[in-house]
Amino acid sequence: MSELKEVVCPKCNKIAKRVTKGVCHNCYRRLLWNPPKFECKRCHRMRPIQGWGFCAGCYNSVFHIEKVKQYNKEKAHNISSEFYNELTSKCIICEFDKMVELHHLDHNHINNSRSNLVGLCPNHHRMIHHRDFCREVYSILKTKGFLTPEPYEEDSILKQNLSGTIHKNKLNPQS
Repeated sequence: MSELKEVVCPKCNKIAKRVTKGVCHNCYRRLLWNPPKFECKRCHRMRPIQGWGFCAGCYNSVFHIEKVKQYNKEKAHNISSEFYNELTSKCIICEFDKMVELHHLDHNHINNSRSNLVGLCPNHHRMIHHRDFCREVYSILKTKGFLTPEPYEEDSILKQNLSGTIHKNKLNPQS
């Protein structure tokens, strides 16, 4: 019986069980091998084919998009997919159900308690982050029983309380 000679790969310095063109098979596949390229059925770009005639990106989009979305929801928000789907089934304010985003009421993205999370349509989500409209959205949420943070003070109140600053003349120009 002949013994196999241990070869150390010059690229990764690991013992190679299988040598291809002087390097281990993993380094060969990663660094040296150029897979053949074909036109993708979906995006029509010349790419290595993953399967069924699709490049890797199109293959994942066609066959695994729901798994990818679920993984991204769980990773980004650190909550279960079922809980995320329950919260984002419809906007809590207008009941729009086509596109709903997750909003943290206390703006703390680590606090994922049920009382802190609410589903909002893109319009109401944008409004809740805008100083001019956040009071309106917070008042609607309060009537629905949610605990909301105190909104910002009115800018006019802040401008009136300025005294002795170099910017006062810019806010109240003298004629």
